[in-house]
Amino acid sequence: MTYTLIRNTTLIDGNGGSPIPNAAILVKDNHIHNIGLADTISLPNTEMIEVDAKGGFTLPGFIDTHVHFMLEGLDTVTMLTTPFSLNFYQAIDRMRRTVEAGITTVRDAGGTDLGMKQAVEQGLILGPRMQISISILTITGGHLDYWMRSGQDLDLFPPPYPGHPGLGVRCDGVEEVRKKVREILRAGAEVIKVCSTGGVSSPTDHPDFTQFTIEELQVIVQETAYRRGIKVMAHAQGLEGIKNAVQAGVHSIEHGIYLDDKVIEMMLERGTFLVPTFSVVDGIIQHADETGSPEWVIRKAKEVMDAHQKSIRKAYQAGVKIAMGTDSGVMPHGTNLCELRLMCDIGMTPMESIVASTKVAAECLGWQDKIGTIETGKLADIVVCNGDPINNLRVLEDVNNIVLVMKDGQVVKNLLYS
Repeated sequence: MTYTLIRNTTLIDGNGGSPIPNAAILVKDNHIHNIGLADTISLPNTEMIEVDAKGGFTLPGFIDTHVHFMLEGLDTVTMLTTPFSLNFYQAIDRMRRTVEAGITTVRDAGGTDLGMKQAVEQGLILGPRMQISISILTITGGHLDYWMRSGQDLDLFPPPYPGHPGLGVRCDGVEEVRKKVREILRAGAEVIKVCSTGGVSSPTDHPDFTQFTIEELQVIVQETAYRRGIKVMAHAQGLEGIKNAVQAGVHSIEHGIYLDDKVIEMMLERGTFLVPTFSVVDGIIQHADETGSPEWVIRKAKEVMDAHQKSIRKAYQAGVKIAMGTDSGVMPHGTNLCELRLMCDIGMTPMESIVASTKVAAECLGWQDKIGTIETGKLADIVVCNGDPINNLRVLEDVNNIVLVMKDGQVVKNLLYS
């Protein structure tokens, strides 16, 4: 039995209330045991490990609900010439960078398989807690179908292998869709990812193109409903494809570039989550030179940026549940927390962006009973930040300001005494 006391800190617990100065958090093994003011908190009559936060701000471990560890950048030549096994070794560094940025939990939206998740759980590599989709469902000619009009099929991602049906899984028609969902669930997926529209990165479609019928989407939702806790997340950028996905009963809309009042009303009625991923559009434009993104990706990213902001602003003002997600992988891993500043650009307060990245993100994953807030009984996922993120969110973007990261009660990064 191990006790760890974090003291000399201001607490932001993830619930949205005012920060609590002079706070102390007592961790017992891997759970939060007690929280209180430093001079009144009840402490055990036993030895403790004491962590002096040196006046920093303590927050819940952040949650990114949309990442891709098997991807970084969209340089087609590099991706096509990378040896298959090298992808796994490259993912190790991406996972480490993510944790060191303060992200202790992610939802991997395509690419990461069950073995990679288990390698983290068994302590073989350092990485965040994961909920995995493994593969992504696409129609023929849709988002994630990289067949080119030259006749070449540029499968930019690792090919199918044992335990992984492939990243972009093409399927058309109700029964083929049903079978592919079952194959992905068999491989260990904890969430199903589907593309109900085209996208920025795909070569032969547009974000506004509608993909999959309502009947096909309903089958996907139906198949997951048979398995307790499994939900569907939809890459959905164009309006009609978003409406189809919401009507079919998907759990979360990813990106949501083109929204109107009707679909926002539908999302509110059904409790659908919205994951904006501002970082991916911003990152494609800002990091175009270093990531080697194709011309069509940069062009479409610039085209949708204004509409994206207007849509998410309208959804936020209406009260749609917004969870933080970045699409890291298209943008560099470890830069995840720039998303909070981008969320504030559409009107969210710094505290609201923090809650979207902790409490609401945990609800989106269905894990709100164990992570997302610093509360007694929850897992000890804790971040200490050198600086006040309420007055200056940019302090979170510098990984050197993330001076302590505790995941599941274990300190995995500590710059407080370096």
